[in-house]
Amino acid sequence: MMDKPDERIILTVYNNHVETCGEPPTIDNADRSRYYGYFQNEHGEQWLFVYDYGTETGTLRGGDCGWDRTYEVVGGLAAGLILNSAEQQWLAACWNAATAFKDVHHQ
Repeated sequence: MMDKPDERIILTVYNNHVETCGEPPTIDNADRSRYYGYFQNEHGEQWLFVYDYGTETGTLRGGDCGWDRTYEVVGGLAAGLILNSAEQQWLAACWNAATAFKDVHHQ
């Protein structure tokens, strides 16, 4: 039997975007069937990556493109988005981290 996880917060991220960018998602890691990644670029633009181990799918959200909109991520690339070099490197790293041990998450 697994011990109850420590529920103390280790990271809090506040929304940098204006209200017209939509409602930012609320994410926690209570759902262990998902991998989560966060990035903020040099302009304060924020990105959230989520990989679902059950469906083997990734999605990306960003404040500047509207928090309510999700972009499919396949092979570390986000369809329909132009990302700068740092953002693309971060997204590829998230994809690699999320998919490297995906068989472990199906047990």
